[in-house]
Amino acid sequence: MKIGAPKETFEGEARVAMTPDSALQLQKLGYDCAIEAGAGLAAGFTDDAYKAAGVEVIKGAAALWKAADVVAKVRPPSEAEAKRLTKGQTLISFFYPAANEALMELAKSKGANVIAMDMVPRISRAQKMDALSSMANIAGYRAVIEAGNNFGRFFTGQVTAAGKVPPAKVLVVGAGVAGLAAIGTSTSLGAITYAFDVRPEVAEQIESMGAEFVFLEFSDDELPDGAETGGYAAPSSPEFQAKQLEKFREIAPDMDIVITTALIPNRAAPILWTKDMVEAMKPGSVIVDLAAEKGGNCELTKMDEKVVTDNGVTIIGYTDFPSRMATQSSTLYSTNIRHMMTDLTPEKDGQVVHNMEDDVIRGATVTFEGEITFPPPPPKVAAIAVQKKEKPKELTPEEKRAEERAAFKAQTRQQVGLIGIGAALVLAVGLVAPASFMQHFIVFVLSVFIGFQVIWNVAHSLHTPLMAVTNAISSIIILGALIQIGSTSALITILAALGIFMASINIFGGFLVTRRMLAMFQKS
Repeated sequence: MKIGAPKETFEGEARVAMTPDSALQLQKLGYDCAIEAGAGLAAGFTDDAYKAAGVEVIKGAAALWKAADVVAKVRPPSEAEAKRLTKGQTLISFFYPAANEALMELAKSKGANVIAMDMVPRISRAQKMDALSSMANIAGYRAVIEAGNNFGRFFTGQVTAAGKVPPAKVLVVGAGVAGLAAIGTSTSLGAITYAFDVRPEVAEQIESMGAEFVFLEFSDDELPDGAETGGYAAPSSPEFQAKQLEKFREIAPDMDIVITTALIPNRAAPILWTKDMVEAMKPGSVIVDLAAEKGGNCELTKMDEKVVTDNGVTIIGYTDFPSRMATQSSTLYSTNIRHMMTDLTPEKDGQVVHNMEDDVIRGATVTFEGEITFPPPPPKVAAIAVQKKEKPKELTPEEKRAEERAAFKAQTRQQVGLIGIGAALVLAVGLVAPASFMQHFIVFVLSVFIGFQVIWNVAHSLHTPLMAVTNAISSIIILGALIQIGSTSALITILAALGIFMASINIFGGFLVTRRMLAMFQKS
């Protein structure tokens, strides 16, 4: 079968769904590859580079759509492109089926099988095909670069002969893939970075990247759990939204750059940065709204435009951040496509096996064999929600005493039982063993018991637990050897002396090692 990638027809789109490198990998799966002439030029991939990779370069979109069994695209197909689909042909692209019902119906009528890369389930096995995350990662990075391009100062603080430059303060609203990419870029550039998200479980991720999590004083029961909604933030309650806006109003005057990334699937973007917050910001501040395509998180955002407010705040509402880094975006997206094709080609024989029992393939399939299969059923592998630990109940003094008494009684019963069993075993041995053996045997049993208690009750304040135990064992060996060293037998005296010598080496060596270890943490 042949995989073809046409040139994107959406105005300003520079990405391409197949690169020379991904074509080489697809050929290893048994496919022939084709691309429309000039499709990769805007992303930095020439037709000669494709030819060198063994890709057939076809002139004209109509010819490519006709020749390809599988068509890989970036943007959803236009109506004209969808009409070129044929029965049994497979289309892989972003599709946004919830917002493109007419397009779904058209694909259904053509009998084509459509796989939407934006519908890939967010489960561990499908991460390699998660094109939304790939593009969001680039958008988050590019948002910080775009903000820096419009910001009049350094990100990092500097002290120079010409004066002191304070570091920029950056707030990232939403810590999904795009938000975390923005946080990483901002902190690496030296800015003081703050981040907020309605999902409390991402606080550790934010702090691990060097940013400060903006906490709200709110009940844990009211905080949504993103794991329950496939990793996306769920709509917040009105009370939570009010607290959130109140916090943003409080910190807005201090922020130099605000990057908003909050989106909920199949909904308009929530308004998180209102007009009065923009008015409270300092002149020269920058807002980058990554949710502009869905209306924007900022009240003053204009889609695909850069706006400068009366008080000098720049608001960027571009929706093509991945396309502004077309080479990187195409490389990542084509890799996502290649991984999808790997799952679709289990035998690596160049034949698509559209397995609707597979969670990932079924979840991403929009139309199949003349039927609309959207929306998909929930995946069999669901995200595990964060388990909320209940606080331990405070016990009253009476309850504590009762617990201690019960624990003491249980421990006593256990010890008495063990002693009784041990005594019974000793008596059983005494019935068959001579008296001389029993004398030594009882001493041996008592010494094992005492030694066990001594060893496991050693406090290891200066040693590692292992070193403390070995030193305790060595100490018991020395005590036993000291008792035996006065024996009338020369052999026993020699063995006892050797035991004392070797155990002493172990003990003193342990203290010397401890001293060297402690010296590692002391300033010279």
